[in-house]
Amino acid sequence: MSQPLQRYFRGIASILVVLFIATACTTTPDPDHRDPRDPFEGFNRSVYAFNDTIDRAAVRPVAVAYRDNIPQPVRTGVGNFVSNLSYPIVIVNSALQGKFTDAFSDTGRFLINTTIGIAGIFDPATLVGLEANNEDFGQTLGVWGFGPGPYLMLPALGPSTVRDASGMAVATYVDPTYSAIPTPERYGLYLIRAVDLRAGLLEADRFLEDEFDPYVALREAYLQRRRHLIYDGDPPPEEIDYDDWDDEDDDWEW
Repeated sequence: MSQPLQRYFRGIASILVVLFIATACTTTPDPDHRDPRDPFEGFNRSVYAFNDTIDRAAVRPVAVAYRDNIPQPVRTGVGNFVSNLSYPIVIVNSALQGKFTDAFSDTGRFLINTTIGIAGIFDPATLVGLEANNEDFGQTLGVWGFGPGPYLMLPALGPSTVRDASGMAVATYVDPTYSAIPTPERYGLYLIRAVDLRAGLLEADRFLEDEFDPYVALREAYLQRRRHLIYDGDPPPEEIDYDDWDDEDDDWEW
């Protein structure tokens, strides 16, 4: 692991320790009303508050400035570029899930957009019928039968689960942005990707602001979306992939 990445994870670990101590001094949710998918709710709420503070102070203002000052065609090109850059991950996960037709289509999409689309800035693949897919290692683990495990709120990264966080860790090592691009440019691309993603979520801010409990609203939206993606938009009528919570033992297994 590179030295910058080691420093990043050490920094995150330090934040987690501080938040854990802070959580121990706060009131925990009523056990009788605790969501079984979120056994660490007290801790997760502390991380959510930390992320929200950073977002309001720095991330959101940058995203608003980006949206308001950069013309839409340029922002579209930037979004296309960063999406195309990591599209090989989609190809790999389509294949790992046994979706070989999609993997073949995804490969064609990547090649067309990388060449004719000038490094992915333009999207001619969509014009010829090669629609974008959304696959990642968290979804692959779900398709393979791994349960989501507890819900997690990650510092700086936002909502996740044990399964999705594990998939994210794998993606860190196979993402072409990480492995094939020199360090200074790599972190510059990560920054561009983060700003572009946050700008795309600005409209969703109103949804959370209107909610009585934004933390719960975000958790439900995330878990439902992930389940929707794993089942390719056709989940079973009953939730069957969350693990049972043992209230007597205060333990979880997945």
